[in-house]
Amino acid sequence: MQDAALWTIQPPYPPTARDNDDLIVTLFLASFQDRSPHTLRNYRLGIQRFRSLLFPRRLKEAGWLDIEHFKNYLLGRTSASGPRLSPSSVAVQLAALRSLYRWASDPNIALLPHNPTTAVRLPKPEVTSRNRYLTKQELAKLLSELFRQGPRNYLLGLMLTLTGLRVSELISVRWEDFYEDIEGRGVWLHIRNGKGGKRRSVKIPEPLWKMIKKHRHDPDRRREDAGSLLFPISSRQVARILEAARKRCGFDKAVSAHWLRHTNATLALLGGASLQQVQETLGHSQITTTQRYLHTVEQMKKAAPDYVADNLRDLLASR
Repeated sequence: MQDAALWTIQPPYPPTARDNDDLIVTLFLASFQDRSPHTLRNYRLGIQRFRSLLFPRRLKEAGWLDIEHFKNYLLGRTSASGPRLSPSSVAVQLAALRSLYRWASDPNIALLPHNPTTAVRLPKPEVTSRNRYLTKQELAKLLSELFRQGPRNYLLGLMLTLTGLRVSELISVRWEDFYEDIEGRGVWLHIRNGKGGKRRSVKIPEPLWKMIKKHRHDPDRRREDAGSLLFPISSRQVARILEAARKRCGFDKAVSAHWLRHTNATLALLGGASLQQVQETLGHSQITTTQRYLHTVEQMKKAAPDYVADNLRDLLASR
């Protein structure tokens, strides 16, 4: 059933709803329509994968062991496993099941008799932020290549670098989402549907705002209303743009919107921003997620081997 049709479901629900997994999933997704399209897509995919593995049994028949088997299946630990997913991706898929069973087993809803996910431990995510950034020289080269591709691609790269937006947030930005603060001294971007359906505001640096206005008033572009998208493209198109620029730059390391997000956080902390400021800008629910970037920042500062080398400077110089 399409998302647009989810809102057409009205109570009372059929007495047979508890035996209709399709209806249970549809009702669940309907109750989460305040979440971002990216989150809903992940929820739908995770539930679909689990149901395929559980078939021919139904959701109400699943137990703790089925959830554990599903986790190991996604992690590539079973003989029937397909491509191995990262611990972070597996955690997202399990989060979908947790939300589904928690919602459907609630006494006020009672579409499922129990919640088999309560005792399942999520796999520990890998710290992917460490070393996943571009150096200033690499960033300059990448932005120069995007500039060569055209003003839209250059602005796209600047937006990702200076704001740290997720790609799903970037392609959802509308002109009406920009606003001035109460004193008229700065411009902010209202993120309406971030990860988990959360909202936040991100400061737009003045040089970036000038480029955004220039982009809007470009005579070669058609006139757009306030509700129009800033970048009417898909996340895959963004990935292709960055990949093409990476190849032209000759980088061996991967370059993606998420790498630019890591770069943003690392540069912000190096420049003196507080953890709380970075957390609010990136939209992290937990400060511990933001703290991962400190590993990278601390590595860039003077480390213990540097102090040893200082003490042995005369010895090393004589060799």
